[in-house]
Amino acid sequence: MSLLWFVVVQLHSIQTMSTSKKVITRDEWEKKLNNVKIRKEDMNKLVMNFLVTEGYVEAADKFRMESGTEPDIDLATITDRMAVKKAVQCGNVQDAIEKVNDLNPEILDTNPQLFFHLQQQKLIELIRNGKVEEALEFAQDELAPRGEENQSFLEELEKTVALLAFEDVSNCPVGELLDISQRLKTASEVNAAILTSQSHEKDPKLPSLLKMLIWAQNQLDEKAVYPHINDLSTAMLEDTPL
Repeated sequence: MSLLWFVVVQLHSIQTMSTSKKVITRDEWEKKLNNVKIRKEDMNKLVMNFLVTEGYVEAADKFRMESGTEPDIDLATITDRMAVKKAVQCGNVQDAIEKVNDLNPEILDTNPQLFFHLQQQKLIELIRNGKVEEALEFAQDELAPRGEENQSFLEELEKTVALLAFEDVSNCPVGELLDISQRLKTASEVNAAILTSQSHEKDPKLPSLLKMLIWAQNQLDEKAVYPHINDLSTAMLEDTPL
């Protein structure tokens, strides 16, 4: 986070200079970086935010004890949230719906799009398991009425039912609905809705900060030659060739 702040400041200062690129040596860059002071408490909160949002309950609890950083939600709710997410990822959609309602019935009552996507995922699982008659009945009784009220729901339903027209789904233009990525997409949507209901950010802050760092470096590249961070996993500075 300190590097991001520093890069943005450097970008602002260099923009007022001539069009020729400024050359910043490693020693100069590191010296200025070392002068940027970031509170350890803020860094700890950033780590805790990531652990809580991504559902690493054991790591969050251990980090709480070691750092004294308190999470902004009850860690017990993380276990419940991850159980919902895992159920969707495993294709147990009805179990996931029941677990969401146990957590907070208002989540699905107030989010018709989420409920439709869960029902759609349930239909996909019936088709995946070859339960054609049950799938058709479920689509007609549960999803068709919602499609009559919402055009986008109807279009998604039609795409899903189209899976039944192909014996070989590899030739189906919407065959990706049977990919595991579709389960993950639905699971992420449910996870975000639960977090929102708990007054917590649906996305962790750390990835957003890393994206901002990349953006800031790309902007600064146009004005200066300086040591880069090319590998975010190590955060090591690498000299840029002149």
